Amino acid sequence: MSPALPETAPLIALPWIVRLRYGLALAVALSLPAVQFLLGVDLPWRPMLVFPALIAASNSLLLRRVHGHSATDRISNSNLVALAFVLDFGCLTGLLALSGGPSNPFSLLYLVHITLAASILTKHWTWFLGFLATLCFGLLFFASRPIPALDAHHMGSGPNFHLVGMWVAFAVASFLVALFSGKISELIRHHEESLLRMHEELSRKDRLASLVTLAAGAAHELGTPLGTIAIVSKDLELYATEHMPDRSFAEDCRLIRTEVDRCQAILVNMSAQGATPVGEASHWTTPAELLAGVRHDLVAGGRVQIALDPSAAESPLLLPPHAIRQAIAALVKNGLEATTKEAKVVVTARLEEAHVLIDVTDRGAGMTDDQLRRIGEPFFTTKPPGMGMGLGVFLVRTLAEQVGAELTYRSGPATGTVATLRLPLAHRESATHA
Repeated sequence: MSPALPETAPLIALPWIVRLRYGLALAVALSLPAVQFLLGVDLPWRPMLVFPALIAASNSLLLRRVHGHSATDRISNSNLVALAFVLDFGCLTGLLALSGGPSNPFSLLYLVHITLAASILTKHWTWFLGFLATLCFGLLFFASRPIPALDAHHMGSGPNFHLVGMWVAFAVASFLVALFSGKISELIRHHEESLLRMHEELSRKDRLASLVTLAAGAAHELGTPLGTIAIVSKDLELYATEHMPDRSFAEDCRLIRTEVDRCQAILVNMSAQGATPVGEASHWTTPAELLAGVRHDLVAGGRVQIALDPSAAESPLLLPPHAIRQAIAALVKNGLEATTKEAKVVVTARLEEAHVLIDVTDRGAGMTDDQLRRIGEPFFTTKPPGMGMGLGVFLVRTLAEQVGAELTYRSGPATGTVATLRLPLAHRESATHA
């Protein structure tokens, strides 16, 4: 039994089971007259057409479940599929009983349903269907209409239909098992992979929610001491300006108050937004506008070289611009910290198919393969202790996933690092209309 949920696997397989049953019903309905008139084998083909008609008619219940109708909601997915297989065994047994019984080589078709049951149903249903198939095949030895042409020891001058039929039946059974079991297994595997990705996404969101709580708590707790520092520095500045003039001391007090104001602005932003751009709507922007904002925001702008491809400069982007600008700035700051004070960090924007690629290139020490695999994990950093918390790349990657972008890294020891933010282009027609 697949590790997918018991009721999920049959539901995923249901469209292919419907196709299989329709295909079998159509093949039987067409082959019965052909065997009667073309091969000259005497068959009661008109009464036998009842069985494929019954299979086709019962498929309507499965189709209603596939299309989401409520006619069969009281029956679980696995029970519905199992009952359809039970009906198929009954119809196949009836067909075989009227066309040679156990000497009919197409008794191999029992194995198709047993194989599918083992792939998508519980072990109890699988064992039951295996027992039922064995019982139905055994009944053919006691109640069947013999056909001499299908006798294994047929000594007539014509072809041995039993041997030819065995070959054809084996090929058909192999094809059906390979096709439908393979398709169903592939669908179930894709479903499991999507569940795994969903689980990883929920795990990342849980970690992100913890960071949001941490940021809001830090903003709240640090607000009071920073306010106190701001008040005291203001009083000291007044004292150094009016009561005991000391220009150097007054400038130091102003610098303290300026830095405190900056810290308070950062904490307010953390408290309001946490780790993600909550509340910021997407707007039309361009790479030129984003990089101009990044240059304006960076303190060490002189060490940043921006190279904008003319073909990408005015490409339409529908994104939260402030958040994306902060993300690019965070990547640039990481590059600046990884390089010497004389080296520059190069930011390029280029067009590639339906995306704009923002490359942030530094000439630092680079990263090993193990570091590249772990980059983006929360609290993982390549910086020396005390130089960073290891959250910047994690937050940038989380933002990129939220807006449909992608963050990748290329690096090697002593070769520097290239961080690439892949932004999706908006439709130019929509951009023009907007």
